[in-house]
Amino acid sequence: MLEVEWAQLSDPGKIRQQNEDCLGRVIPDSPARARSHGWLFVVADGVGGHADGEVASRLAVEALLAGFESALVGEPHAPLLQRLVQAANTQVHEAGLCPAARSEERPAPALARRSMATTVVACALRFDRVTVAHVGDSRCYLIRRGRAVLLTRDHTLANEQLRLGILSGQTGESAVRHVLSRSLGGELFVSAEISEHLLLAGDVLLLSSDGLHGALSPTDLAKAVEETADLQSAARLLVQLANERDGSDNVSLQLVRIGDVERVGMYRGRPYKLPS
Repeated sequence: MLEVEWAQLSDPGKIRQQNEDCLGRVIPDSPARARSHGWLFVVADGVGGHADGEVASRLAVEALLAGFESALVGEPHAPLLQRLVQAANTQVHEAGLCPAARSEERPAPALARRSMATTVVACALRFDRVTVAHVGDSRCYLIRRGRAVLLTRDHTLANEQLRLGILSGQTGESAVRHVLSRSLGGELFVSAEISEHLLLAGDVLLLSSDGLHGALSPTDLAKAVEETADLQSAARLLVQLANERDGSDNVSLQLVRIGDVERVGMYRGRPYKLPS
């Protein structure tokens, strides 16, 4: 059976009073549940400058967790996550139109449409693979043998311009590097970007809001994880480093270490056990 160790941490940073990030996870309570549903880890980052970013991120995470827990037995993760991200998007979008769903400290503006938005990255694990779904610029890295490989693609205007050849070089200095091209809640429908990856024993998945990966390089991320005795200590070290080098944004992360995997084959989206 797939064996998983995890840790998470969220910090408001050095400047912001409010933490608009939200973390969530679903941990199976039995081996049967691990095989039928698996694990889910989620990081959401309420969009800064929008009303109630903290509400948007919380609603998105809650919708994903509830949908994952109530999923059909053995439901393939890729279509499941696409469906759950759309359900979360609907939840956030509709909450932006309903004053009752907004935080008590902030009265709803006259025109609430598009006032709530969040990014999200989710990892569903089962057997020997991880399915990654994301919208926005929250990220997932795979740390393997001392190297951090990015599994997601930022949905920002700068990244889209780079992909289309409008922008050359790196996006770090672009004036639109933080402007999202896709988020949850901004529109009635959204499409998550989905990818699936095989896992090896010893792999570590890192889910993060941009307060972390905006301050630290992939080399920094891998080094902190590889050279720290346990995941919770690694999480504390990464938050400390991000705050020392920047600290202007909320910093949130989840670390998921793979202890062992259960090798399976797939036929028409259904797993079957491989001979030993």
